Amino acid sequence: MENQASELKMLMKEHSGKQHRPRIIAVTSGKGGVGKTNISINMAIAYAQIGKKVLLIDGDLGMANVNVLLNVVPQYNLLHVVNQEKRMEEIITDTEFGIKFIAGANGFSQIANLSESELEYFIQELNTLNSFDIIIIDTSAGIANNVLQLVAAADEVFIVTTPEPTAITDAYGIIKIITTEISVHREMKLQLLVNRVHSGDEGKRIADRIINIASQFLNYKIEYLGFIYDDPAVSMSVIRQKPFMEVLPSSKPSVCIKHIVGRVEKMEFHGSDGVTGFLRKFLSKK
Repeated sequence: MENQASELKMLMKEHSGKQHRPRIIAVTSGKGGVGKTNISINMAIAYAQIGKKVLLIDGDLGMANVNVLLNVVPQYNLLHVVNQEKRMEEIITDTEFGIKFIAGANGFSQIANLSESELEYFIQELNTLNSFDIIIIDTSAGIANNVLQLVAAADEVFIVTTPEPTAITDAYGIIKIITTEISVHREMKLQLLVNRVHSGDEGKRIADRIINIASQFLNYKIEYLGFIYDDPAVSMSVIRQKPFMEVLPSSKPSVCIKHIVGRVEKMEFHGSDGVTGFLRKFLSKK
């Protein structure tokens, strides 16, 4: 994996040249079921709402489900690219939410472990997507090779966890793998996002625990990205197959997503939903 991570970055450098290159964000987690895909989708929409041209890639190569949550049936997916039947730009699917996306290859084990030549072609194709400002890759959960390959291709990594002890342990586990097998080859920005919290204090407390352990035992600085409230708006949006940023823009999870993206981009959201007021009210409820 160390050699692959190093080769991956070299390939990206070779093929990117001096042309405009999108910022690539990988959203990952140590275990499944922490809400990673929902966060990826709604964060992509938040970026689009501040004027960014956004591409969301479903990198969950075994159980791809971004298309289900977006209620879109794509004609092509990443397997067509790996098999060199299609170019990456040919499998981009439009959505009604202001973002474009590329579907993962659900149920195909072949794509989960790419050969060196397949990986090289995949990265070459990834680097053809230079018309976008932001590319968000929703990876599989865990530490399989395909996850680490996608993480290695990113500029920034958002690690999602929840207050559950198993999720916290697994979040630290993937941080350890990334920092010891990938980041040794280059500087990598890791940021921690705590999902399904009941208060701002809970999110900060959990993040501090992971960040302090990573600093002490891995000698690596992890940044706290923020938190997202546990709220019925999320399950309601999943049932309706529409992102909560669209159907419930004033809900607590939507406000949290907007706040996180706004802080990362050093800007404020403006709109009829009164984000600043909502956020101030929610943060005061410890």
